[in-house]
Amino acid sequence: MLFGVLMFHTLRTGLMKRMLKASGWCLGALLLLLSGPILLATSGSLQGSESWQTATRESARIAPPPDQAEEAIVQVYGARAFSWRGYFAVHTWIATKEKGASHYQVHEVTGWRRYVVNSRPGEPDRHWFGARPELYADIRGEEAEKLIPDIYQAVESYPYPTEYNAWPGPNSNTFVAWVIREVPGLDVALPNHAIGKDYLGDQLVAEVPGGTGYQFSLGGYFGLLAGVREGLELNLLGLSFGINPLALGVKLPGIGELAIRSTNPMFETLP
Repeated sequence: MLFGVLMFHTLRTGLMKRMLKASGWCLGALLLLLSGPILLATSGSLQGSESWQTATRESARIAPPPDQAEEAIVQVYGARAFSWRGYFAVHTWIATKEKGASHYQVHEVTGWRRYVVNSRPGEPDRHWFGARPELYADIRGEEAEKLIPDIYQAVESYPYPTEYNAWPGPNSNTFVAWVIREVPGLDVALPNHAIGKDYLGDQLVAEVPGGTGYQFSLGGYFGLLAGVREGLELNLLGLSFGINPLALGVKLPGIGELAIRSTNPMFETLP
């Protein structure tokens, strides 16, 4: 009887130790994932609690005015998501201007409409509710002319035209990643904090948006990515971190990539 009690106590103690150890690993992983967003939230470096009704949507004056650029243009932008979501992710979109056109066409997904795909004339480089946009790709001239018809077709064939889930997808970044993958030659590496870019729906494996490499994803909750321009990324619960040897950079959840040099060759087309 005493031997049985001692055995039970030993097993229970060992099990509790293993559970505590596992809990410690889980807590450590959670703190690592949230360290970037927490740092951004406490630093006050992003837009605060201003109303979406008053937050600026004016042009950042990155794109050339259409009346000053006869050539065709394709641009990919991203800006911090509105409010607290900006601590975790960016919102991305694509802008196109056909040769000789008097306006840009902006293609994006927004979650407050029944038909979430939004393709309309507009400012290509406007602030996203107070957040200044960042230019990820700028393609001009004959190369852009060849891409634009395929971009229009990819926008029309987006497989989630009435679905939107901020996390883990499909969302605005899922849409942009889809268009990039569907258009040959539009090889743009999206940042690791574009949450939703790794959402592949029923697919488990796909090419990376950057054009050279592959990724594995389980519904956007867990995944691995390896690409020449993207480097290596590990996705846990939609938050990604990794390294980019080509850019000499590290990727942190919420913060994005901290790199010494750019790996995006598309800016070579800039005048």
